[in-house]
Amino acid sequence: MKALIVDDNDIARTTLSHLAKQIPNLTIVNEYTNAIEAYHHLQKNPVDLIFLDIEMPEMTGIELTKNLSGKDTIIIFTSSKKEYALEAFELNIADYILKPITPARFLQAVSKVQSIIESRKENIEFGKEEFLFVRDSNITRRLKMDDILYAEAMGDYVKFYTKEKMFAIHGKMKTAEERLPKDAFIRVHRSYIVSISKIDTLQDGGIMINKKFIPVADAYRKALNTRMNVF
Repeated sequence: MKALIVDDNDIARTTLSHLAKQIPNLTIVNEYTNAIEAYHHLQKNPVDLIFLDIEMPEMTGIELTKNLSGKDTIIIFTSSKKEYALEAFELNIADYILKPITPARFLQAVSKVQSIIESRKENIEFGKEEFLFVRDSNITRRLKMDDILYAEAMGDYVKFYTKEKMFAIHGKMKTAEERLPKDAFIRVHRSYIVSISKIDTLQDGGIMINKKFIPVADAYRKALNTRMNVF
C-alpha cells in the first residue's frame, strides 16, 4: 500500500512517517509540505492513500480532495481542529484523525483503509450467468440477479435488497449501475437503481417495490416511463 504524507508541520510529518514504518505493507513514497506539490505528484504517480492535513497555505487539504474527485485515492485527514470533520466526511474520506496522533488511533485508521482496499478487490464480482457474488461477513455468497429488488447508495456503500435480506457492499453507485444488466435494471434517482420487473406501482414522485416507496427524480422520470411503456 503506497501512501503520501502532506502536511506543512515538520513534527506532524515526522510522527506520521514514524508510525507508518510500524505497519507492514505500508510504504510512504514521499512527503510534501503543501497540497499543490502533492497534486502534481499524483497526476503522474497515483498512490493508494494520503495522510492529509487540512489547513495549509495556497491549497487546503479539502481543496486537494475535491480536485482528486473521481480517483480511487483514499484520504485520511489529520488535523488539530474538529470543525472541519463534517465537511470532510461529506467528501467520503476514510477517516479523520485529530492531532496529536496516537499509535492506536493511527492503526485504527490504517486498518479501515486496508479493509476498503480489500473490499474493492473482493466484494463485487459478476459471473457469466445472472449472479452477483457478495461478501457477507467472511463468506462469499451467490446472489441471483432476479432476486434483487433494488439497490440504494449509502455513503461509501451500495445496499442490495432482496425480499429476505439486505447486503451492504463497499463501492460506488456508478459501478453498480455499470455492472447490473441494463435490460433488467434502471436508475431512477441518484441514490436508487431498481429492478424493472419488481415495480409494483407508479405514483406521484416515486414507485413502490415490495411495500417500499422509492423516489423517482425528474431527471430519470422520462426514461422510466419509456421503459414501462407509460403514456
